[in-house]
Amino acid sequence: MTDNFRDFLPGPDFHRTQGCSERDAYSHATHSMTIPFVQEFVGGWRELYEQPFVGITTDGTTTPGLYRLADEGAPTAAMVAAARALLNRASAEQAGLLNHPVDAPEWRIWSNPEFYVHPVGLRLEEVDEPMREAIFGVLRASLSGKGYHKARACMLMNAFLGELVNAPRIMNEFSYNFSFFGEPSPTEPWGWQLFGHHLALNCFVVGGQMVISPTFMGAEPNIIDTGPYKGLTIFQDEEQVGLSLMQSLPRELRDQAQVYKLMRDPAMPPGRYHPADQRHMGAAFQDNRLVPYEGVLASHLDAKTQRRLVELAGAFIEYLPTGPLSAKLAEIERHLDQTRFCWIGGYGDKDPFYYRIQSPVLMVEFDHHTGVWLTNAEPAKCHIHTVVRTPNGNDYGKDLLRQHYECCHPGRKIAGHS
Repeated sequence: MTDNFRDFLPGPDFHRTQGCSERDAYSHATHSMTIPFVQEFVGGWRELYEQPFVGITTDGTTTPGLYRLADEGAPTAAMVAAARALLNRASAEQAGLLNHPVDAPEWRIWSNPEFYVHPVGLRLEEVDEPMREAIFGVLRASLSGKGYHKARACMLMNAFLGELVNAPRIMNEFSYNFSFFGEPSPTEPWGWQLFGHHLALNCFVVGGQMVISPTFMGAEPNIIDTGPYKGLTIFQDEEQVGLSLMQSLPRELRDQAQVYKLMRDPAMPPGRYHPADQRHMGAAFQDNRLVPYEGVLASHLDAKTQRRLVELAGAFIEYLPTGPLSAKLAEIERHLDQTRFCWIGGYGDKDPFYYRIQSPVLMVEFDHHTGVWLTNAEPAKCHIHTVVRTPNGNDYGKDLLRQHYECCHPGRKIAGHS
């Protein structure tokens, strides 16, 4: 199959793009909700949203004692300063849209498709440039340089896609929503959320510690080949290092890792393939998903390959600033003997594929998708989704928030928590 996304550009009669040039985010959401598949999809989201939060687990039971409150050198002071600068610029109406309690259920309402059915927070395309820059200031203060670049790349590629399919009012650089949770503080818990098409970041901070998950980053296509951002690409490390690692495994271990040979394999049990999420299991509204371990144990790999596996996991969480990244990598290594690597699809140089790295403290997923706005009916390397989760109850920093309440606010419970 070709890797050139321009071979999949839609014609004027392509059903998904018809009428899109005439719609904005709101009319597109209204239109989308007339489509039976979207109705069913969103209806399923709403049922999942009503469930008390547990977290990603292998069997429905969280493993206790995995996470501890600690000062990990998060850039909290800079984050607080940037957040307060944003709030000082906000009007009363904007502040009302921005601010939510730290344990508000709206944390869990993020989604990654382009249809805007859950308006939460302040929408970047509806504010002036100084306000957008203030929001980007919060991102810059919270993320590593690589992480900020990757997030902005997702947004720029969304705009590029909007231009390609003549839907710029549905998909553009600023078709994203931003919220605060809790009051920015150097000591008390708070956080922020940014979400929209192919990008969702949930950042929780308490003292010198932070959690940034769930995260969703994707692109269709994953390269810009014209205009001012020509040459911009994304997810090269996750794709190339992942494939190289799989190809380097001895045949016996490669066979253990490859749980399905086909991207949509008849051997998959019901529910393993989703019409929208396809192979990945930790996307929007999957906060309580049961994800059994699959594939090869990291303890069966040689030392060099184990290091490459940790480095590969690190590529997914490179958005963390230096201190929290070091702490997270150390946490991953402490659980390496419980870590599994699984693979779906072929592992030739041109093959599309899915893989997952999963341990008690981390789950990352990489998936090549079929076209949504492009026309490829089979998975292709020009459409990529990536997901990061913190299993066993610490997505959105909820386990750290629970511990903070027990320590500093006895008797206080997290809203919507099992």
